[in-house]
Amino acid sequence: MIFSLRNFPSFLALGFFVASCQSPSSQEEGLASGDQVSYNFHIRPILSDKCFACHGPDANKREADLRLDTEEGAFAALKENPGKFALVSGNPSESEVYHRITSQDPGEVMPPPESNLSLTDSEITLIKKWIEQGAKYEPHWAFMPIEKPQVPNSDWGANDIDPFIFKKMKEKGLSPNPEANSFALIKRASLDLTGLPPTPELLNKYVGFENGNTYEKLLDELLSQPAFGEKLAILWLDISRYSDSYGYQDDEYRSQWPYRDWLIHAFNKNLPYDEFLTWQLAGDLLPNPTKEQILATAFNRNHKYTEEGGVIHEEYRIEYVLDKTNTFSKGILGITMECAQCHDHKYDPFSQQEYYELFAFFNNSKEKGFEGDVSQSKPAKTPILWVEQEDLDGILSFINHSDTTKLSISVMGELDESEKRTTYILDRGVYDAPTVPVEASTPASILEFDEVYEKNRLGLAKWATSRENPLTSRVFVNLIWQEIFGKGIVKSAGDFGMQGDLPTHPELLDWLAADFMENDWDIKRLLKQILMSSTYRQSAEISNKHLEIDPDNLYLSRSSRLRLPAENIQDLVLASSGMLVTELGGPSVKPYQPSGLWEAATSGRGTLATYVQDQGDKLYRRGIYNFIKLTVPPPKAIIFDSSNRDRCEISRNRTNTPLQALVMMNDPMVLEAARVLSTKLTEKHKDPEKAMDEAFLRILCREMKSKERSLLKDFYEEELAYFSSNPEEVEKTLNIGEYPMNEGAMTPQNAALMQVIMSLYNLEETITRS
Repeated sequence: MIFSLRNFPSFLALGFFVASCQSPSSQEEGLASGDQVSYNFHIRPILSDKCFACHGPDANKREADLRLDTEEGAFAALKENPGKFALVSGNPSESEVYHRITSQDPGEVMPPPESNLSLTDSEITLIKKWIEQGAKYEPHWAFMPIEKPQVPNSDWGANDIDPFIFKKMKEKGLSPNPEANSFALIKRASLDLTGLPPTPELLNKYVGFENGNTYEKLLDELLSQPAFGEKLAILWLDISRYSDSYGYQDDEYRSQWPYRDWLIHAFNKNLPYDEFLTWQLAGDLLPNPTKEQILATAFNRNHKYTEEGGVIHEEYRIEYVLDKTNTFSKGILGITMECAQCHDHKYDPFSQQEYYELFAFFNNSKEKGFEGDVSQSKPAKTPILWVEQEDLDGILSFINHSDTTKLSISVMGELDESEKRTTYILDRGVYDAPTVPVEASTPASILEFDEVYEKNRLGLAKWATSRENPLTSRVFVNLIWQEIFGKGIVKSAGDFGMQGDLPTHPELLDWLAADFMENDWDIKRLLKQILMSSTYRQSAEISNKHLEIDPDNLYLSRSSRLRLPAENIQDLVLASSGMLVTELGGPSVKPYQPSGLWEAATSGRGTLATYVQDQGDKLYRRGIYNFIKLTVPPPKAIIFDSSNRDRCEISRNRTNTPLQALVMMNDPMVLEAARVLSTKLTEKHKDPEKAMDEAFLRILCREMKSKERSLLKDFYEEELAYFSSNPEEVEKTLNIGEYPMNEGAMTPQNAALMQVIMSLYNLEETITRS
C-alpha cells in the first residue's frame, strides 16, 4: 500500500521533508579583545591550511628545511640564506614569511601558484599584525593541560554552564531566547535522554512543572529509565564499530551482541567513564579480572575480519592491530593518528615512530590474522570468552540470553611474556616491511608515557584516564555536548588536532572537562548538568537576527532543531503507536526490509546469504537492536544517516533528502504503526475528535491548536467519505504488517483515522527534536 497524498492537509504537506540540518560552516572567529591576535585561534589555522604541508611536522615532505609549526624552526636562520629569517619578532618587513605571502613574483610568492592555495587579504593582514605584536607561538590548545577556568560573572543562567554561553552571546550581539514551554521541554529531554517520546502519562504528570513535579525531577526520572542506556549506547556502538557480521566477501554472522548488552548495562548503572574506558581497553589485564571486565574488551574486537581462503595471515593480523590503534586514537583521544601510519603526520606533531609506539600496545594480542578452516565460520574468533548459564545467573545477569546454549564473544587476551612480539616501524605502513624496533609508548606532545605505567594496554588505559591527560576528558564532554546540541563545542569531534575546528567556547570546554574529572567521571551527572542549564532550556524559535548573525547556532542563543537519529525515528513510531517491545538487550533482530538487498550484495555463501525476516515481537524492538550486516547495512537507517559501522565514527551527518520523506510515507513499519494506533484509538474513543487528540499528543507530544484541529477534522471527514464510497479500498489500506487485527476493525473509520495518523508521522515536527 502506498500512502496517498490525496487531499492532504496543507499545513501537514510542509512536513514531508524532514528537519533541515544546520549547514556546516567554518568558524570565523574575529580578533580577540584588545585587538590581540592569537596564534592558536587566528594564525595556526591559516598556517595549517596553507603552509604546514611543506613546512610542517613531516620531515619527508619539508621544503627548504623550514618549519613553521614550531617557534624554534620559524625563528631560526634560513638554511638557504643564513642572513635572513622566516619570522622576526615585531618586524614584518624583516620577516621572509611576510615578503613571500605579499610577493607578486610567481617564483617567490607563497604558497606557490602550483599548490592551488592562496591567502586572502584578511589572512595576510592577520599575519602582519601577529608579527608586529611579536609573533608569539602557543602550544596547541588541545594538548595543553586542563585547568578549570573561573566562571564569568553573569546575570543570566541556571548553573555554571550558562555564564560562558552568555558571555559569547553578548560578544556576538545576541541575547538568549526565553525558556521553552513545558511540552517542548518534556519532549526534548525525553528524546535526548531515552530516545523515546514521552508517554501521555509522563506529559500529564509534568506539564507546567507544578505540584512538586519539577523539571529536575523529570530529568531524574528519565535518567533512571532502562531506555537511557539504550539511547547513549548508540553513540558508543558507532565509536566501537559494532556489527553483527564480519564484513569482507562472505560476511558471515558473529555473536558480539553480549558486548552491546554490557554497554547498555554500563551506562544504566553509571559506570564512571575512567573505569568504562579501562575495562574496554584492558579489562583482561586487571588483577583477577571478572568475566564482565573481560567481556568489555570486546570493544577492541569489533572490527572487520576476513574469512577468505588464501589470505596472508600476518597481513590481516597487522590490519586488525591498525584498526584497534586508530579506534583508540580517534574515539578516545580525538586525534587523526592514522595519518602517521605511513609517514610523519603532515599537520600534527606525531611522528611515524610514535604511531608504531602506540600500535605496540595492541600488538601482543592472542588474536590471529586468519582462523584456518574456511569451510567452517564460527561466531567468535580467538581469543574467545565463553558465557555459561551460571554466568547468566550471576555476574553477567544483564545479558539477555533465553536458551541454554553457551555464548561465545571475541575478546582480548595478551600473549605470555615469552611469546611477546617485537614491534617495528613499518616502511610506508606495509605489513612485511619492518624497519626499526620500537617499544610501547604514547605521543610526547600529548603527555609523556611515564615509567609508572605498565607497557601494556592497562598502562595505556591509566595514561588515557590520567588527570594530566589533556584530551580524554575534553573529547568525551565534547561528544556529550554534540549528542545534546547537534554539534560539539569542537565541531570536528574526531579531530582535536591542528586541522580540526577550533572550539567555539574554549573556556567552557575546559571547565566541563575539569569538572567532569573532579566529579569522578560521572556521565549521568554531566548530562543532567547540561540539561539543567538555561542554555538547554531555551525555545527553538528563530528570529531574523539569529539568521543574520548566527545561522548555524554556534553561539546557542536558541535551542537547536535536530532530526532524530535513525534508530530513534523507529523508536518514536513504535512507542507512540503502542507497538514497542521494551525488552532490554538480546540478539539482533531482522525487521521489515526490501526483498533482494542481501542477495544482490553477497557471495551467495553462508548463513547470511539470504535475508530471513523475524516474526512476532522481534519486529517491534528498538532500532538499536536491528541486525547490521557490514556489506549491506540496514537501508532505512542508512537513508537517515546512521553509521555503516565498518570503522570508528564519532559523528553522524544530518541530511535532508526526498528519500527520507519516501521512507516515512511508505515504510511498512510506519504504515503498520498508523494502522495499529488507529485501531486502538477507535476502540477507545467513540468520538473521532478525541481519538485524533490522543494521536496528536502521542506523536507530537503537545496539545493541538484550534486551526490544526479544524484541518485534521476536515481531512478525516474527507477520508471517511472516500473509504465509505470505496469499501474495497478499506482492506487494501488496513491490510499492512503482521501485527494482529480483528476483522471487525476493517472499517472506513479506521482507514480514515489511519490516514490522519500517517499525516502526523510525516510531519517534520514529529521526527525533529527542538
